[in-house]
Amino acid sequence: MNALLETLHSRQSVPANQLTDPAPNEEQLNQILQCAITAPDHGKLRPWRFIVIRDEARHALADVFVKAAKIREPDISEQKLERLKEKPLRSPLIVVIVTTLTKDHPKAPEIEQTLSAGAATQLMQLGATALGFGSVWLSGANAYDETVKQALGIETKDQITGFLYLGTPPATPGPRKRPELSDHVSHWSAPVS
Repeated sequence: MNALLETLHSRQSVPANQLTDPAPNEEQLNQILQCAITAPDHGKLRPWRFIVIRDEARHALADVFVKAAKIREPDISEQKLERLKEKPLRSPLIVVIVTTLTKDHPKAPEIEQTLSAGAATQLMQLGATALGFGSVWLSGANAYDETVKQALGIETKDQITGFLYLGTPPATPGPRKRPELSDHVSHWSAPVS
């Protein structure tokens, strides 16, 4: 099988708490990010940007997650706060995908801009897989939280498309059960009358 197709067919998410060191180094991360910027981008708006968080910055992000949770849910339990504090520490590297939408663009509706950011994220995952790394794309309440956005220097008008957790998977995962292709494909040849 072609190496590219093999990478495409073998990509699967790895639980964040199973991603360990080593994380992609700077050169490898740049290769992964180069994959992202090949995303389809109607209007050449480049509606995405990426914030890289590693090492001690993950602990600072954990503090931000806890602060945001306390604002969202003043009666939150200590147990939930501890779980939130662990989230950024589950993998050695996190890339935050930020989408900046251009409102009322004449050629690229907002949904296309959002999909471009999603495609960029998927391409990063494929790049990581090709380099032997694991990844998982997560969102959750922190992706929609203004306190988190503000702490990361993200404007209110912008969106966090997700948090891409990256690292080394524990072992080569076995084949993943995929849906039957025939359940998701139909062929159209003429209008139904």
